[in-house]
Amino acid sequence: MLRVKTKDFLSERRSFLMSILALVIIASLLTLSFAAMNFAKVKKLDEGTEEMVEIASAIRIGANAFINYEYKVLLIVTICVFAVLTVLVSFHTAIAFIIGAVMSAIAGYVGMKIATYANVRVANEARVTKKLGNTLKIAFRGGSVMGLCVGGLALLGLFLVYIIFGIGYKMLEPESIVLVSNWLGVEFIPFPMVLSGYALGCSLIAMFNRVGGGIYTKAADMGADLVGKVEAHIPEDDPRNPATIADNVGDNVGDVAGLGSDLLESYVGAITAAVILGFYLFLTSEYTGGVMTGGLITTSLLPKLFLFPLVFAAGGLIACVIGIASLLIKKLSDDPHRELNGSTWLSAGLTIVFGFFITYILFKGEDLSGVGFKLGFVSPWLASAVGVVAGIVIGIIAEYYTSYDYKPTRQIAAASEEGAALTITQGLGLGMKSCMAPLIVLGAAIAISYYVSGMYGVAMAAVGMLSFVSAIVSVDTYGPISDNAGGIAEMSKLDPEVRQITDKLDSVGNTTAAIGKGFAIGSAALAALSLMVSYLYSYNDPSTELILNIIEPLTLVGLLCGAALPFMFSGMLIEAVAKAARRMVEEVRRQFREIPGILDGTAKPDYKTCIEISSQGALKEMKFPSLLAIVVPVACGFLFGPAFVGGLLMGSTASAVMLAIFTGNAGGAWDNAKKYIETGALEGQRKGSTAHDAAVVGDTVGDPLKDTVGPSLDIFIKIMSVVSLVAISIFSKYNLLDFLTSLFSK
Repeated sequence: MLRVKTKDFLSERRSFLMSILALVIIASLLTLSFAAMNFAKVKKLDEGTEEMVEIASAIRIGANAFINYEYKVLLIVTICVFAVLTVLVSFHTAIAFIIGAVMSAIAGYVGMKIATYANVRVANEARVTKKLGNTLKIAFRGGSVMGLCVGGLALLGLFLVYIIFGIGYKMLEPESIVLVSNWLGVEFIPFPMVLSGYALGCSLIAMFNRVGGGIYTKAADMGADLVGKVEAHIPEDDPRNPATIADNVGDNVGDVAGLGSDLLESYVGAITAAVILGFYLFLTSEYTGGVMTGGLITTSLLPKLFLFPLVFAAGGLIACVIGIASLLIKKLSDDPHRELNGSTWLSAGLTIVFGFFITYILFKGEDLSGVGFKLGFVSPWLASAVGVVAGIVIGIIAEYYTSYDYKPTRQIAAASEEGAALTITQGLGLGMKSCMAPLIVLGAAIAISYYVSGMYGVAMAAVGMLSFVSAIVSVDTYGPISDNAGGIAEMSKLDPEVRQITDKLDSVGNTTAAIGKGFAIGSAALAALSLMVSYLYSYNDPSTELILNIIEPLTLVGLLCGAALPFMFSGMLIEAVAKAARRMVEEVRRQFREIPGILDGTAKPDYKTCIEISSQGALKEMKFPSLLAIVVPVACGFLFGPAFVGGLLMGSTASAVMLAIFTGNAGGAWDNAKKYIETGALEGQRKGSTAHDAAVVGDTVGDPLKDTVGPSLDIFIKIMSVVSLVAISIFSKYNLLDFLTSLFSK
């Protein structure tokens, strides 16, 4: 066992540590209380007519049934992973994994519940008031429950991990900051491994929720569109379409429950990456006497490095409460885009302000040379602020490429006048072009944050990018709630003005969704880079320089395989959606053919069968793609060793980031191009026109890209990084390649 000689700094500063953690739990409980209040306020509102109540109930029952089935599958997977971690790593890591899984599962479940309550109340508000601002407020209040739960539950879980393991099991004590060995002879530092377990639990649930929900919602959506809109020429969400209830169920299980788990996982991944990196920086400093770090990391500085990401996130959470409340207490205009942006930018601005004071309190007067803080105590704050600004800029870029207020999406709409082929071609070109600008922004953020704060700064840039995650998710979740409200309005045969209000909210929601996905993939890239550095620290001797030689054959092969892996993963998801969608198309056609009177409104479609098709398809097809990110790096590690997996992580991160941006922006642009035509902006082209039919085809192609593939890729790269970080201690010691090399060298 290797031990680090340090002073017992923690006993001297225990009150300081507890006071900081108290701030974290206060922020978490404040946020969750605000979420509970908004949940109760939404649920008290009137649901509207009997027909609206009936339709909303059918959507709610379908969503509950699917998520209950999905969570049964997840329970089995979670138990299996728990057992593996207990045997191969440690019981503490396995318990932390369970905490992460529970927090992510609760976030997804609560988000789905509020969405199925809010949708009908949003429709009713539009029916009663006919005012866009009033309707926006109800939709946003419902979305805020999801957003607040994401931030609150993530920090609550981290607080529990710190208290139980850091304080209770004394893993933050100096004598515990050592390399310990388990029964396999595998060495690791206890607390970073526990944090990795917590992040893994969040990632596992997020992957299944995103993939399963994404397959469900897009199978139903594509089936409803291709047969209903294109073949039968009936409106979207028309009650005569057998797939329309399944489509609305999908909005809740995919775009809400999946979204919540996804962003919680991203948030946790960014924070844990920074904390773990702090541990390894300290360990390296101790082993080299500060030679490799530019100076010793003092024992007074150490706990602050561990706590800073957590406290910065707590400050961001409080900022989000203020930003969300600011929108809910004022009278809203008829410009939802401006109102939503105002709430988000206020949350982001306050996060930067609060972050400065937090940084000053923690780091003022400390010797920061050993961490690479080149600008003194402002360095970590500046790196975090760079992350906030980079996230906002990436969001603006996503808005430019996906909103029909701008040229790119309008060009797709114009191309639709010439047919579906040009619609798809134009959208593909837009998606590819849209990758460049966000990656330049990411590159600049990495360079600046690294210059001012080293690798710790890069990790903090990821934390900064998602520090106002509650505001981002609130705005993002409002979209599918509004979409569902429009479906209920259509199926209930409400005044067309009601649908016009919900459609305008939904159109803005498509853009906000693209912005949210931009934040998620941007932070994923930064967090994955930080985890990659921690990965290198884990298998390198602390006294040696970190090197991953990409021209070494094994690493290069791993890099090439890793670059191909996100494409394989994406292809599997698209095929899964296509399989389920084909079954849905066949079923809708069968009902139109075999049940007379559906299209003339004298017979009621069989909604239940369509719901079952989406549920069965999602549950059947989600398992293998979801487990791919776990199985591949572990299997490759045991076969080829850590250098190959290092290359695998590099390649997969680079290609996944570009693929996620491409799919998200192309899909969002196709969707909004269709909506642009529906507004009548193209002369002579509205719903039912040839241009609209072509745009519907483009939207259908984009559906699995933007709502299944794109959102899953940011989880994919982080879960690969976290799994590799957990398993490297094992496969760096035990792998087939090393065994064969030693065998033949004798």
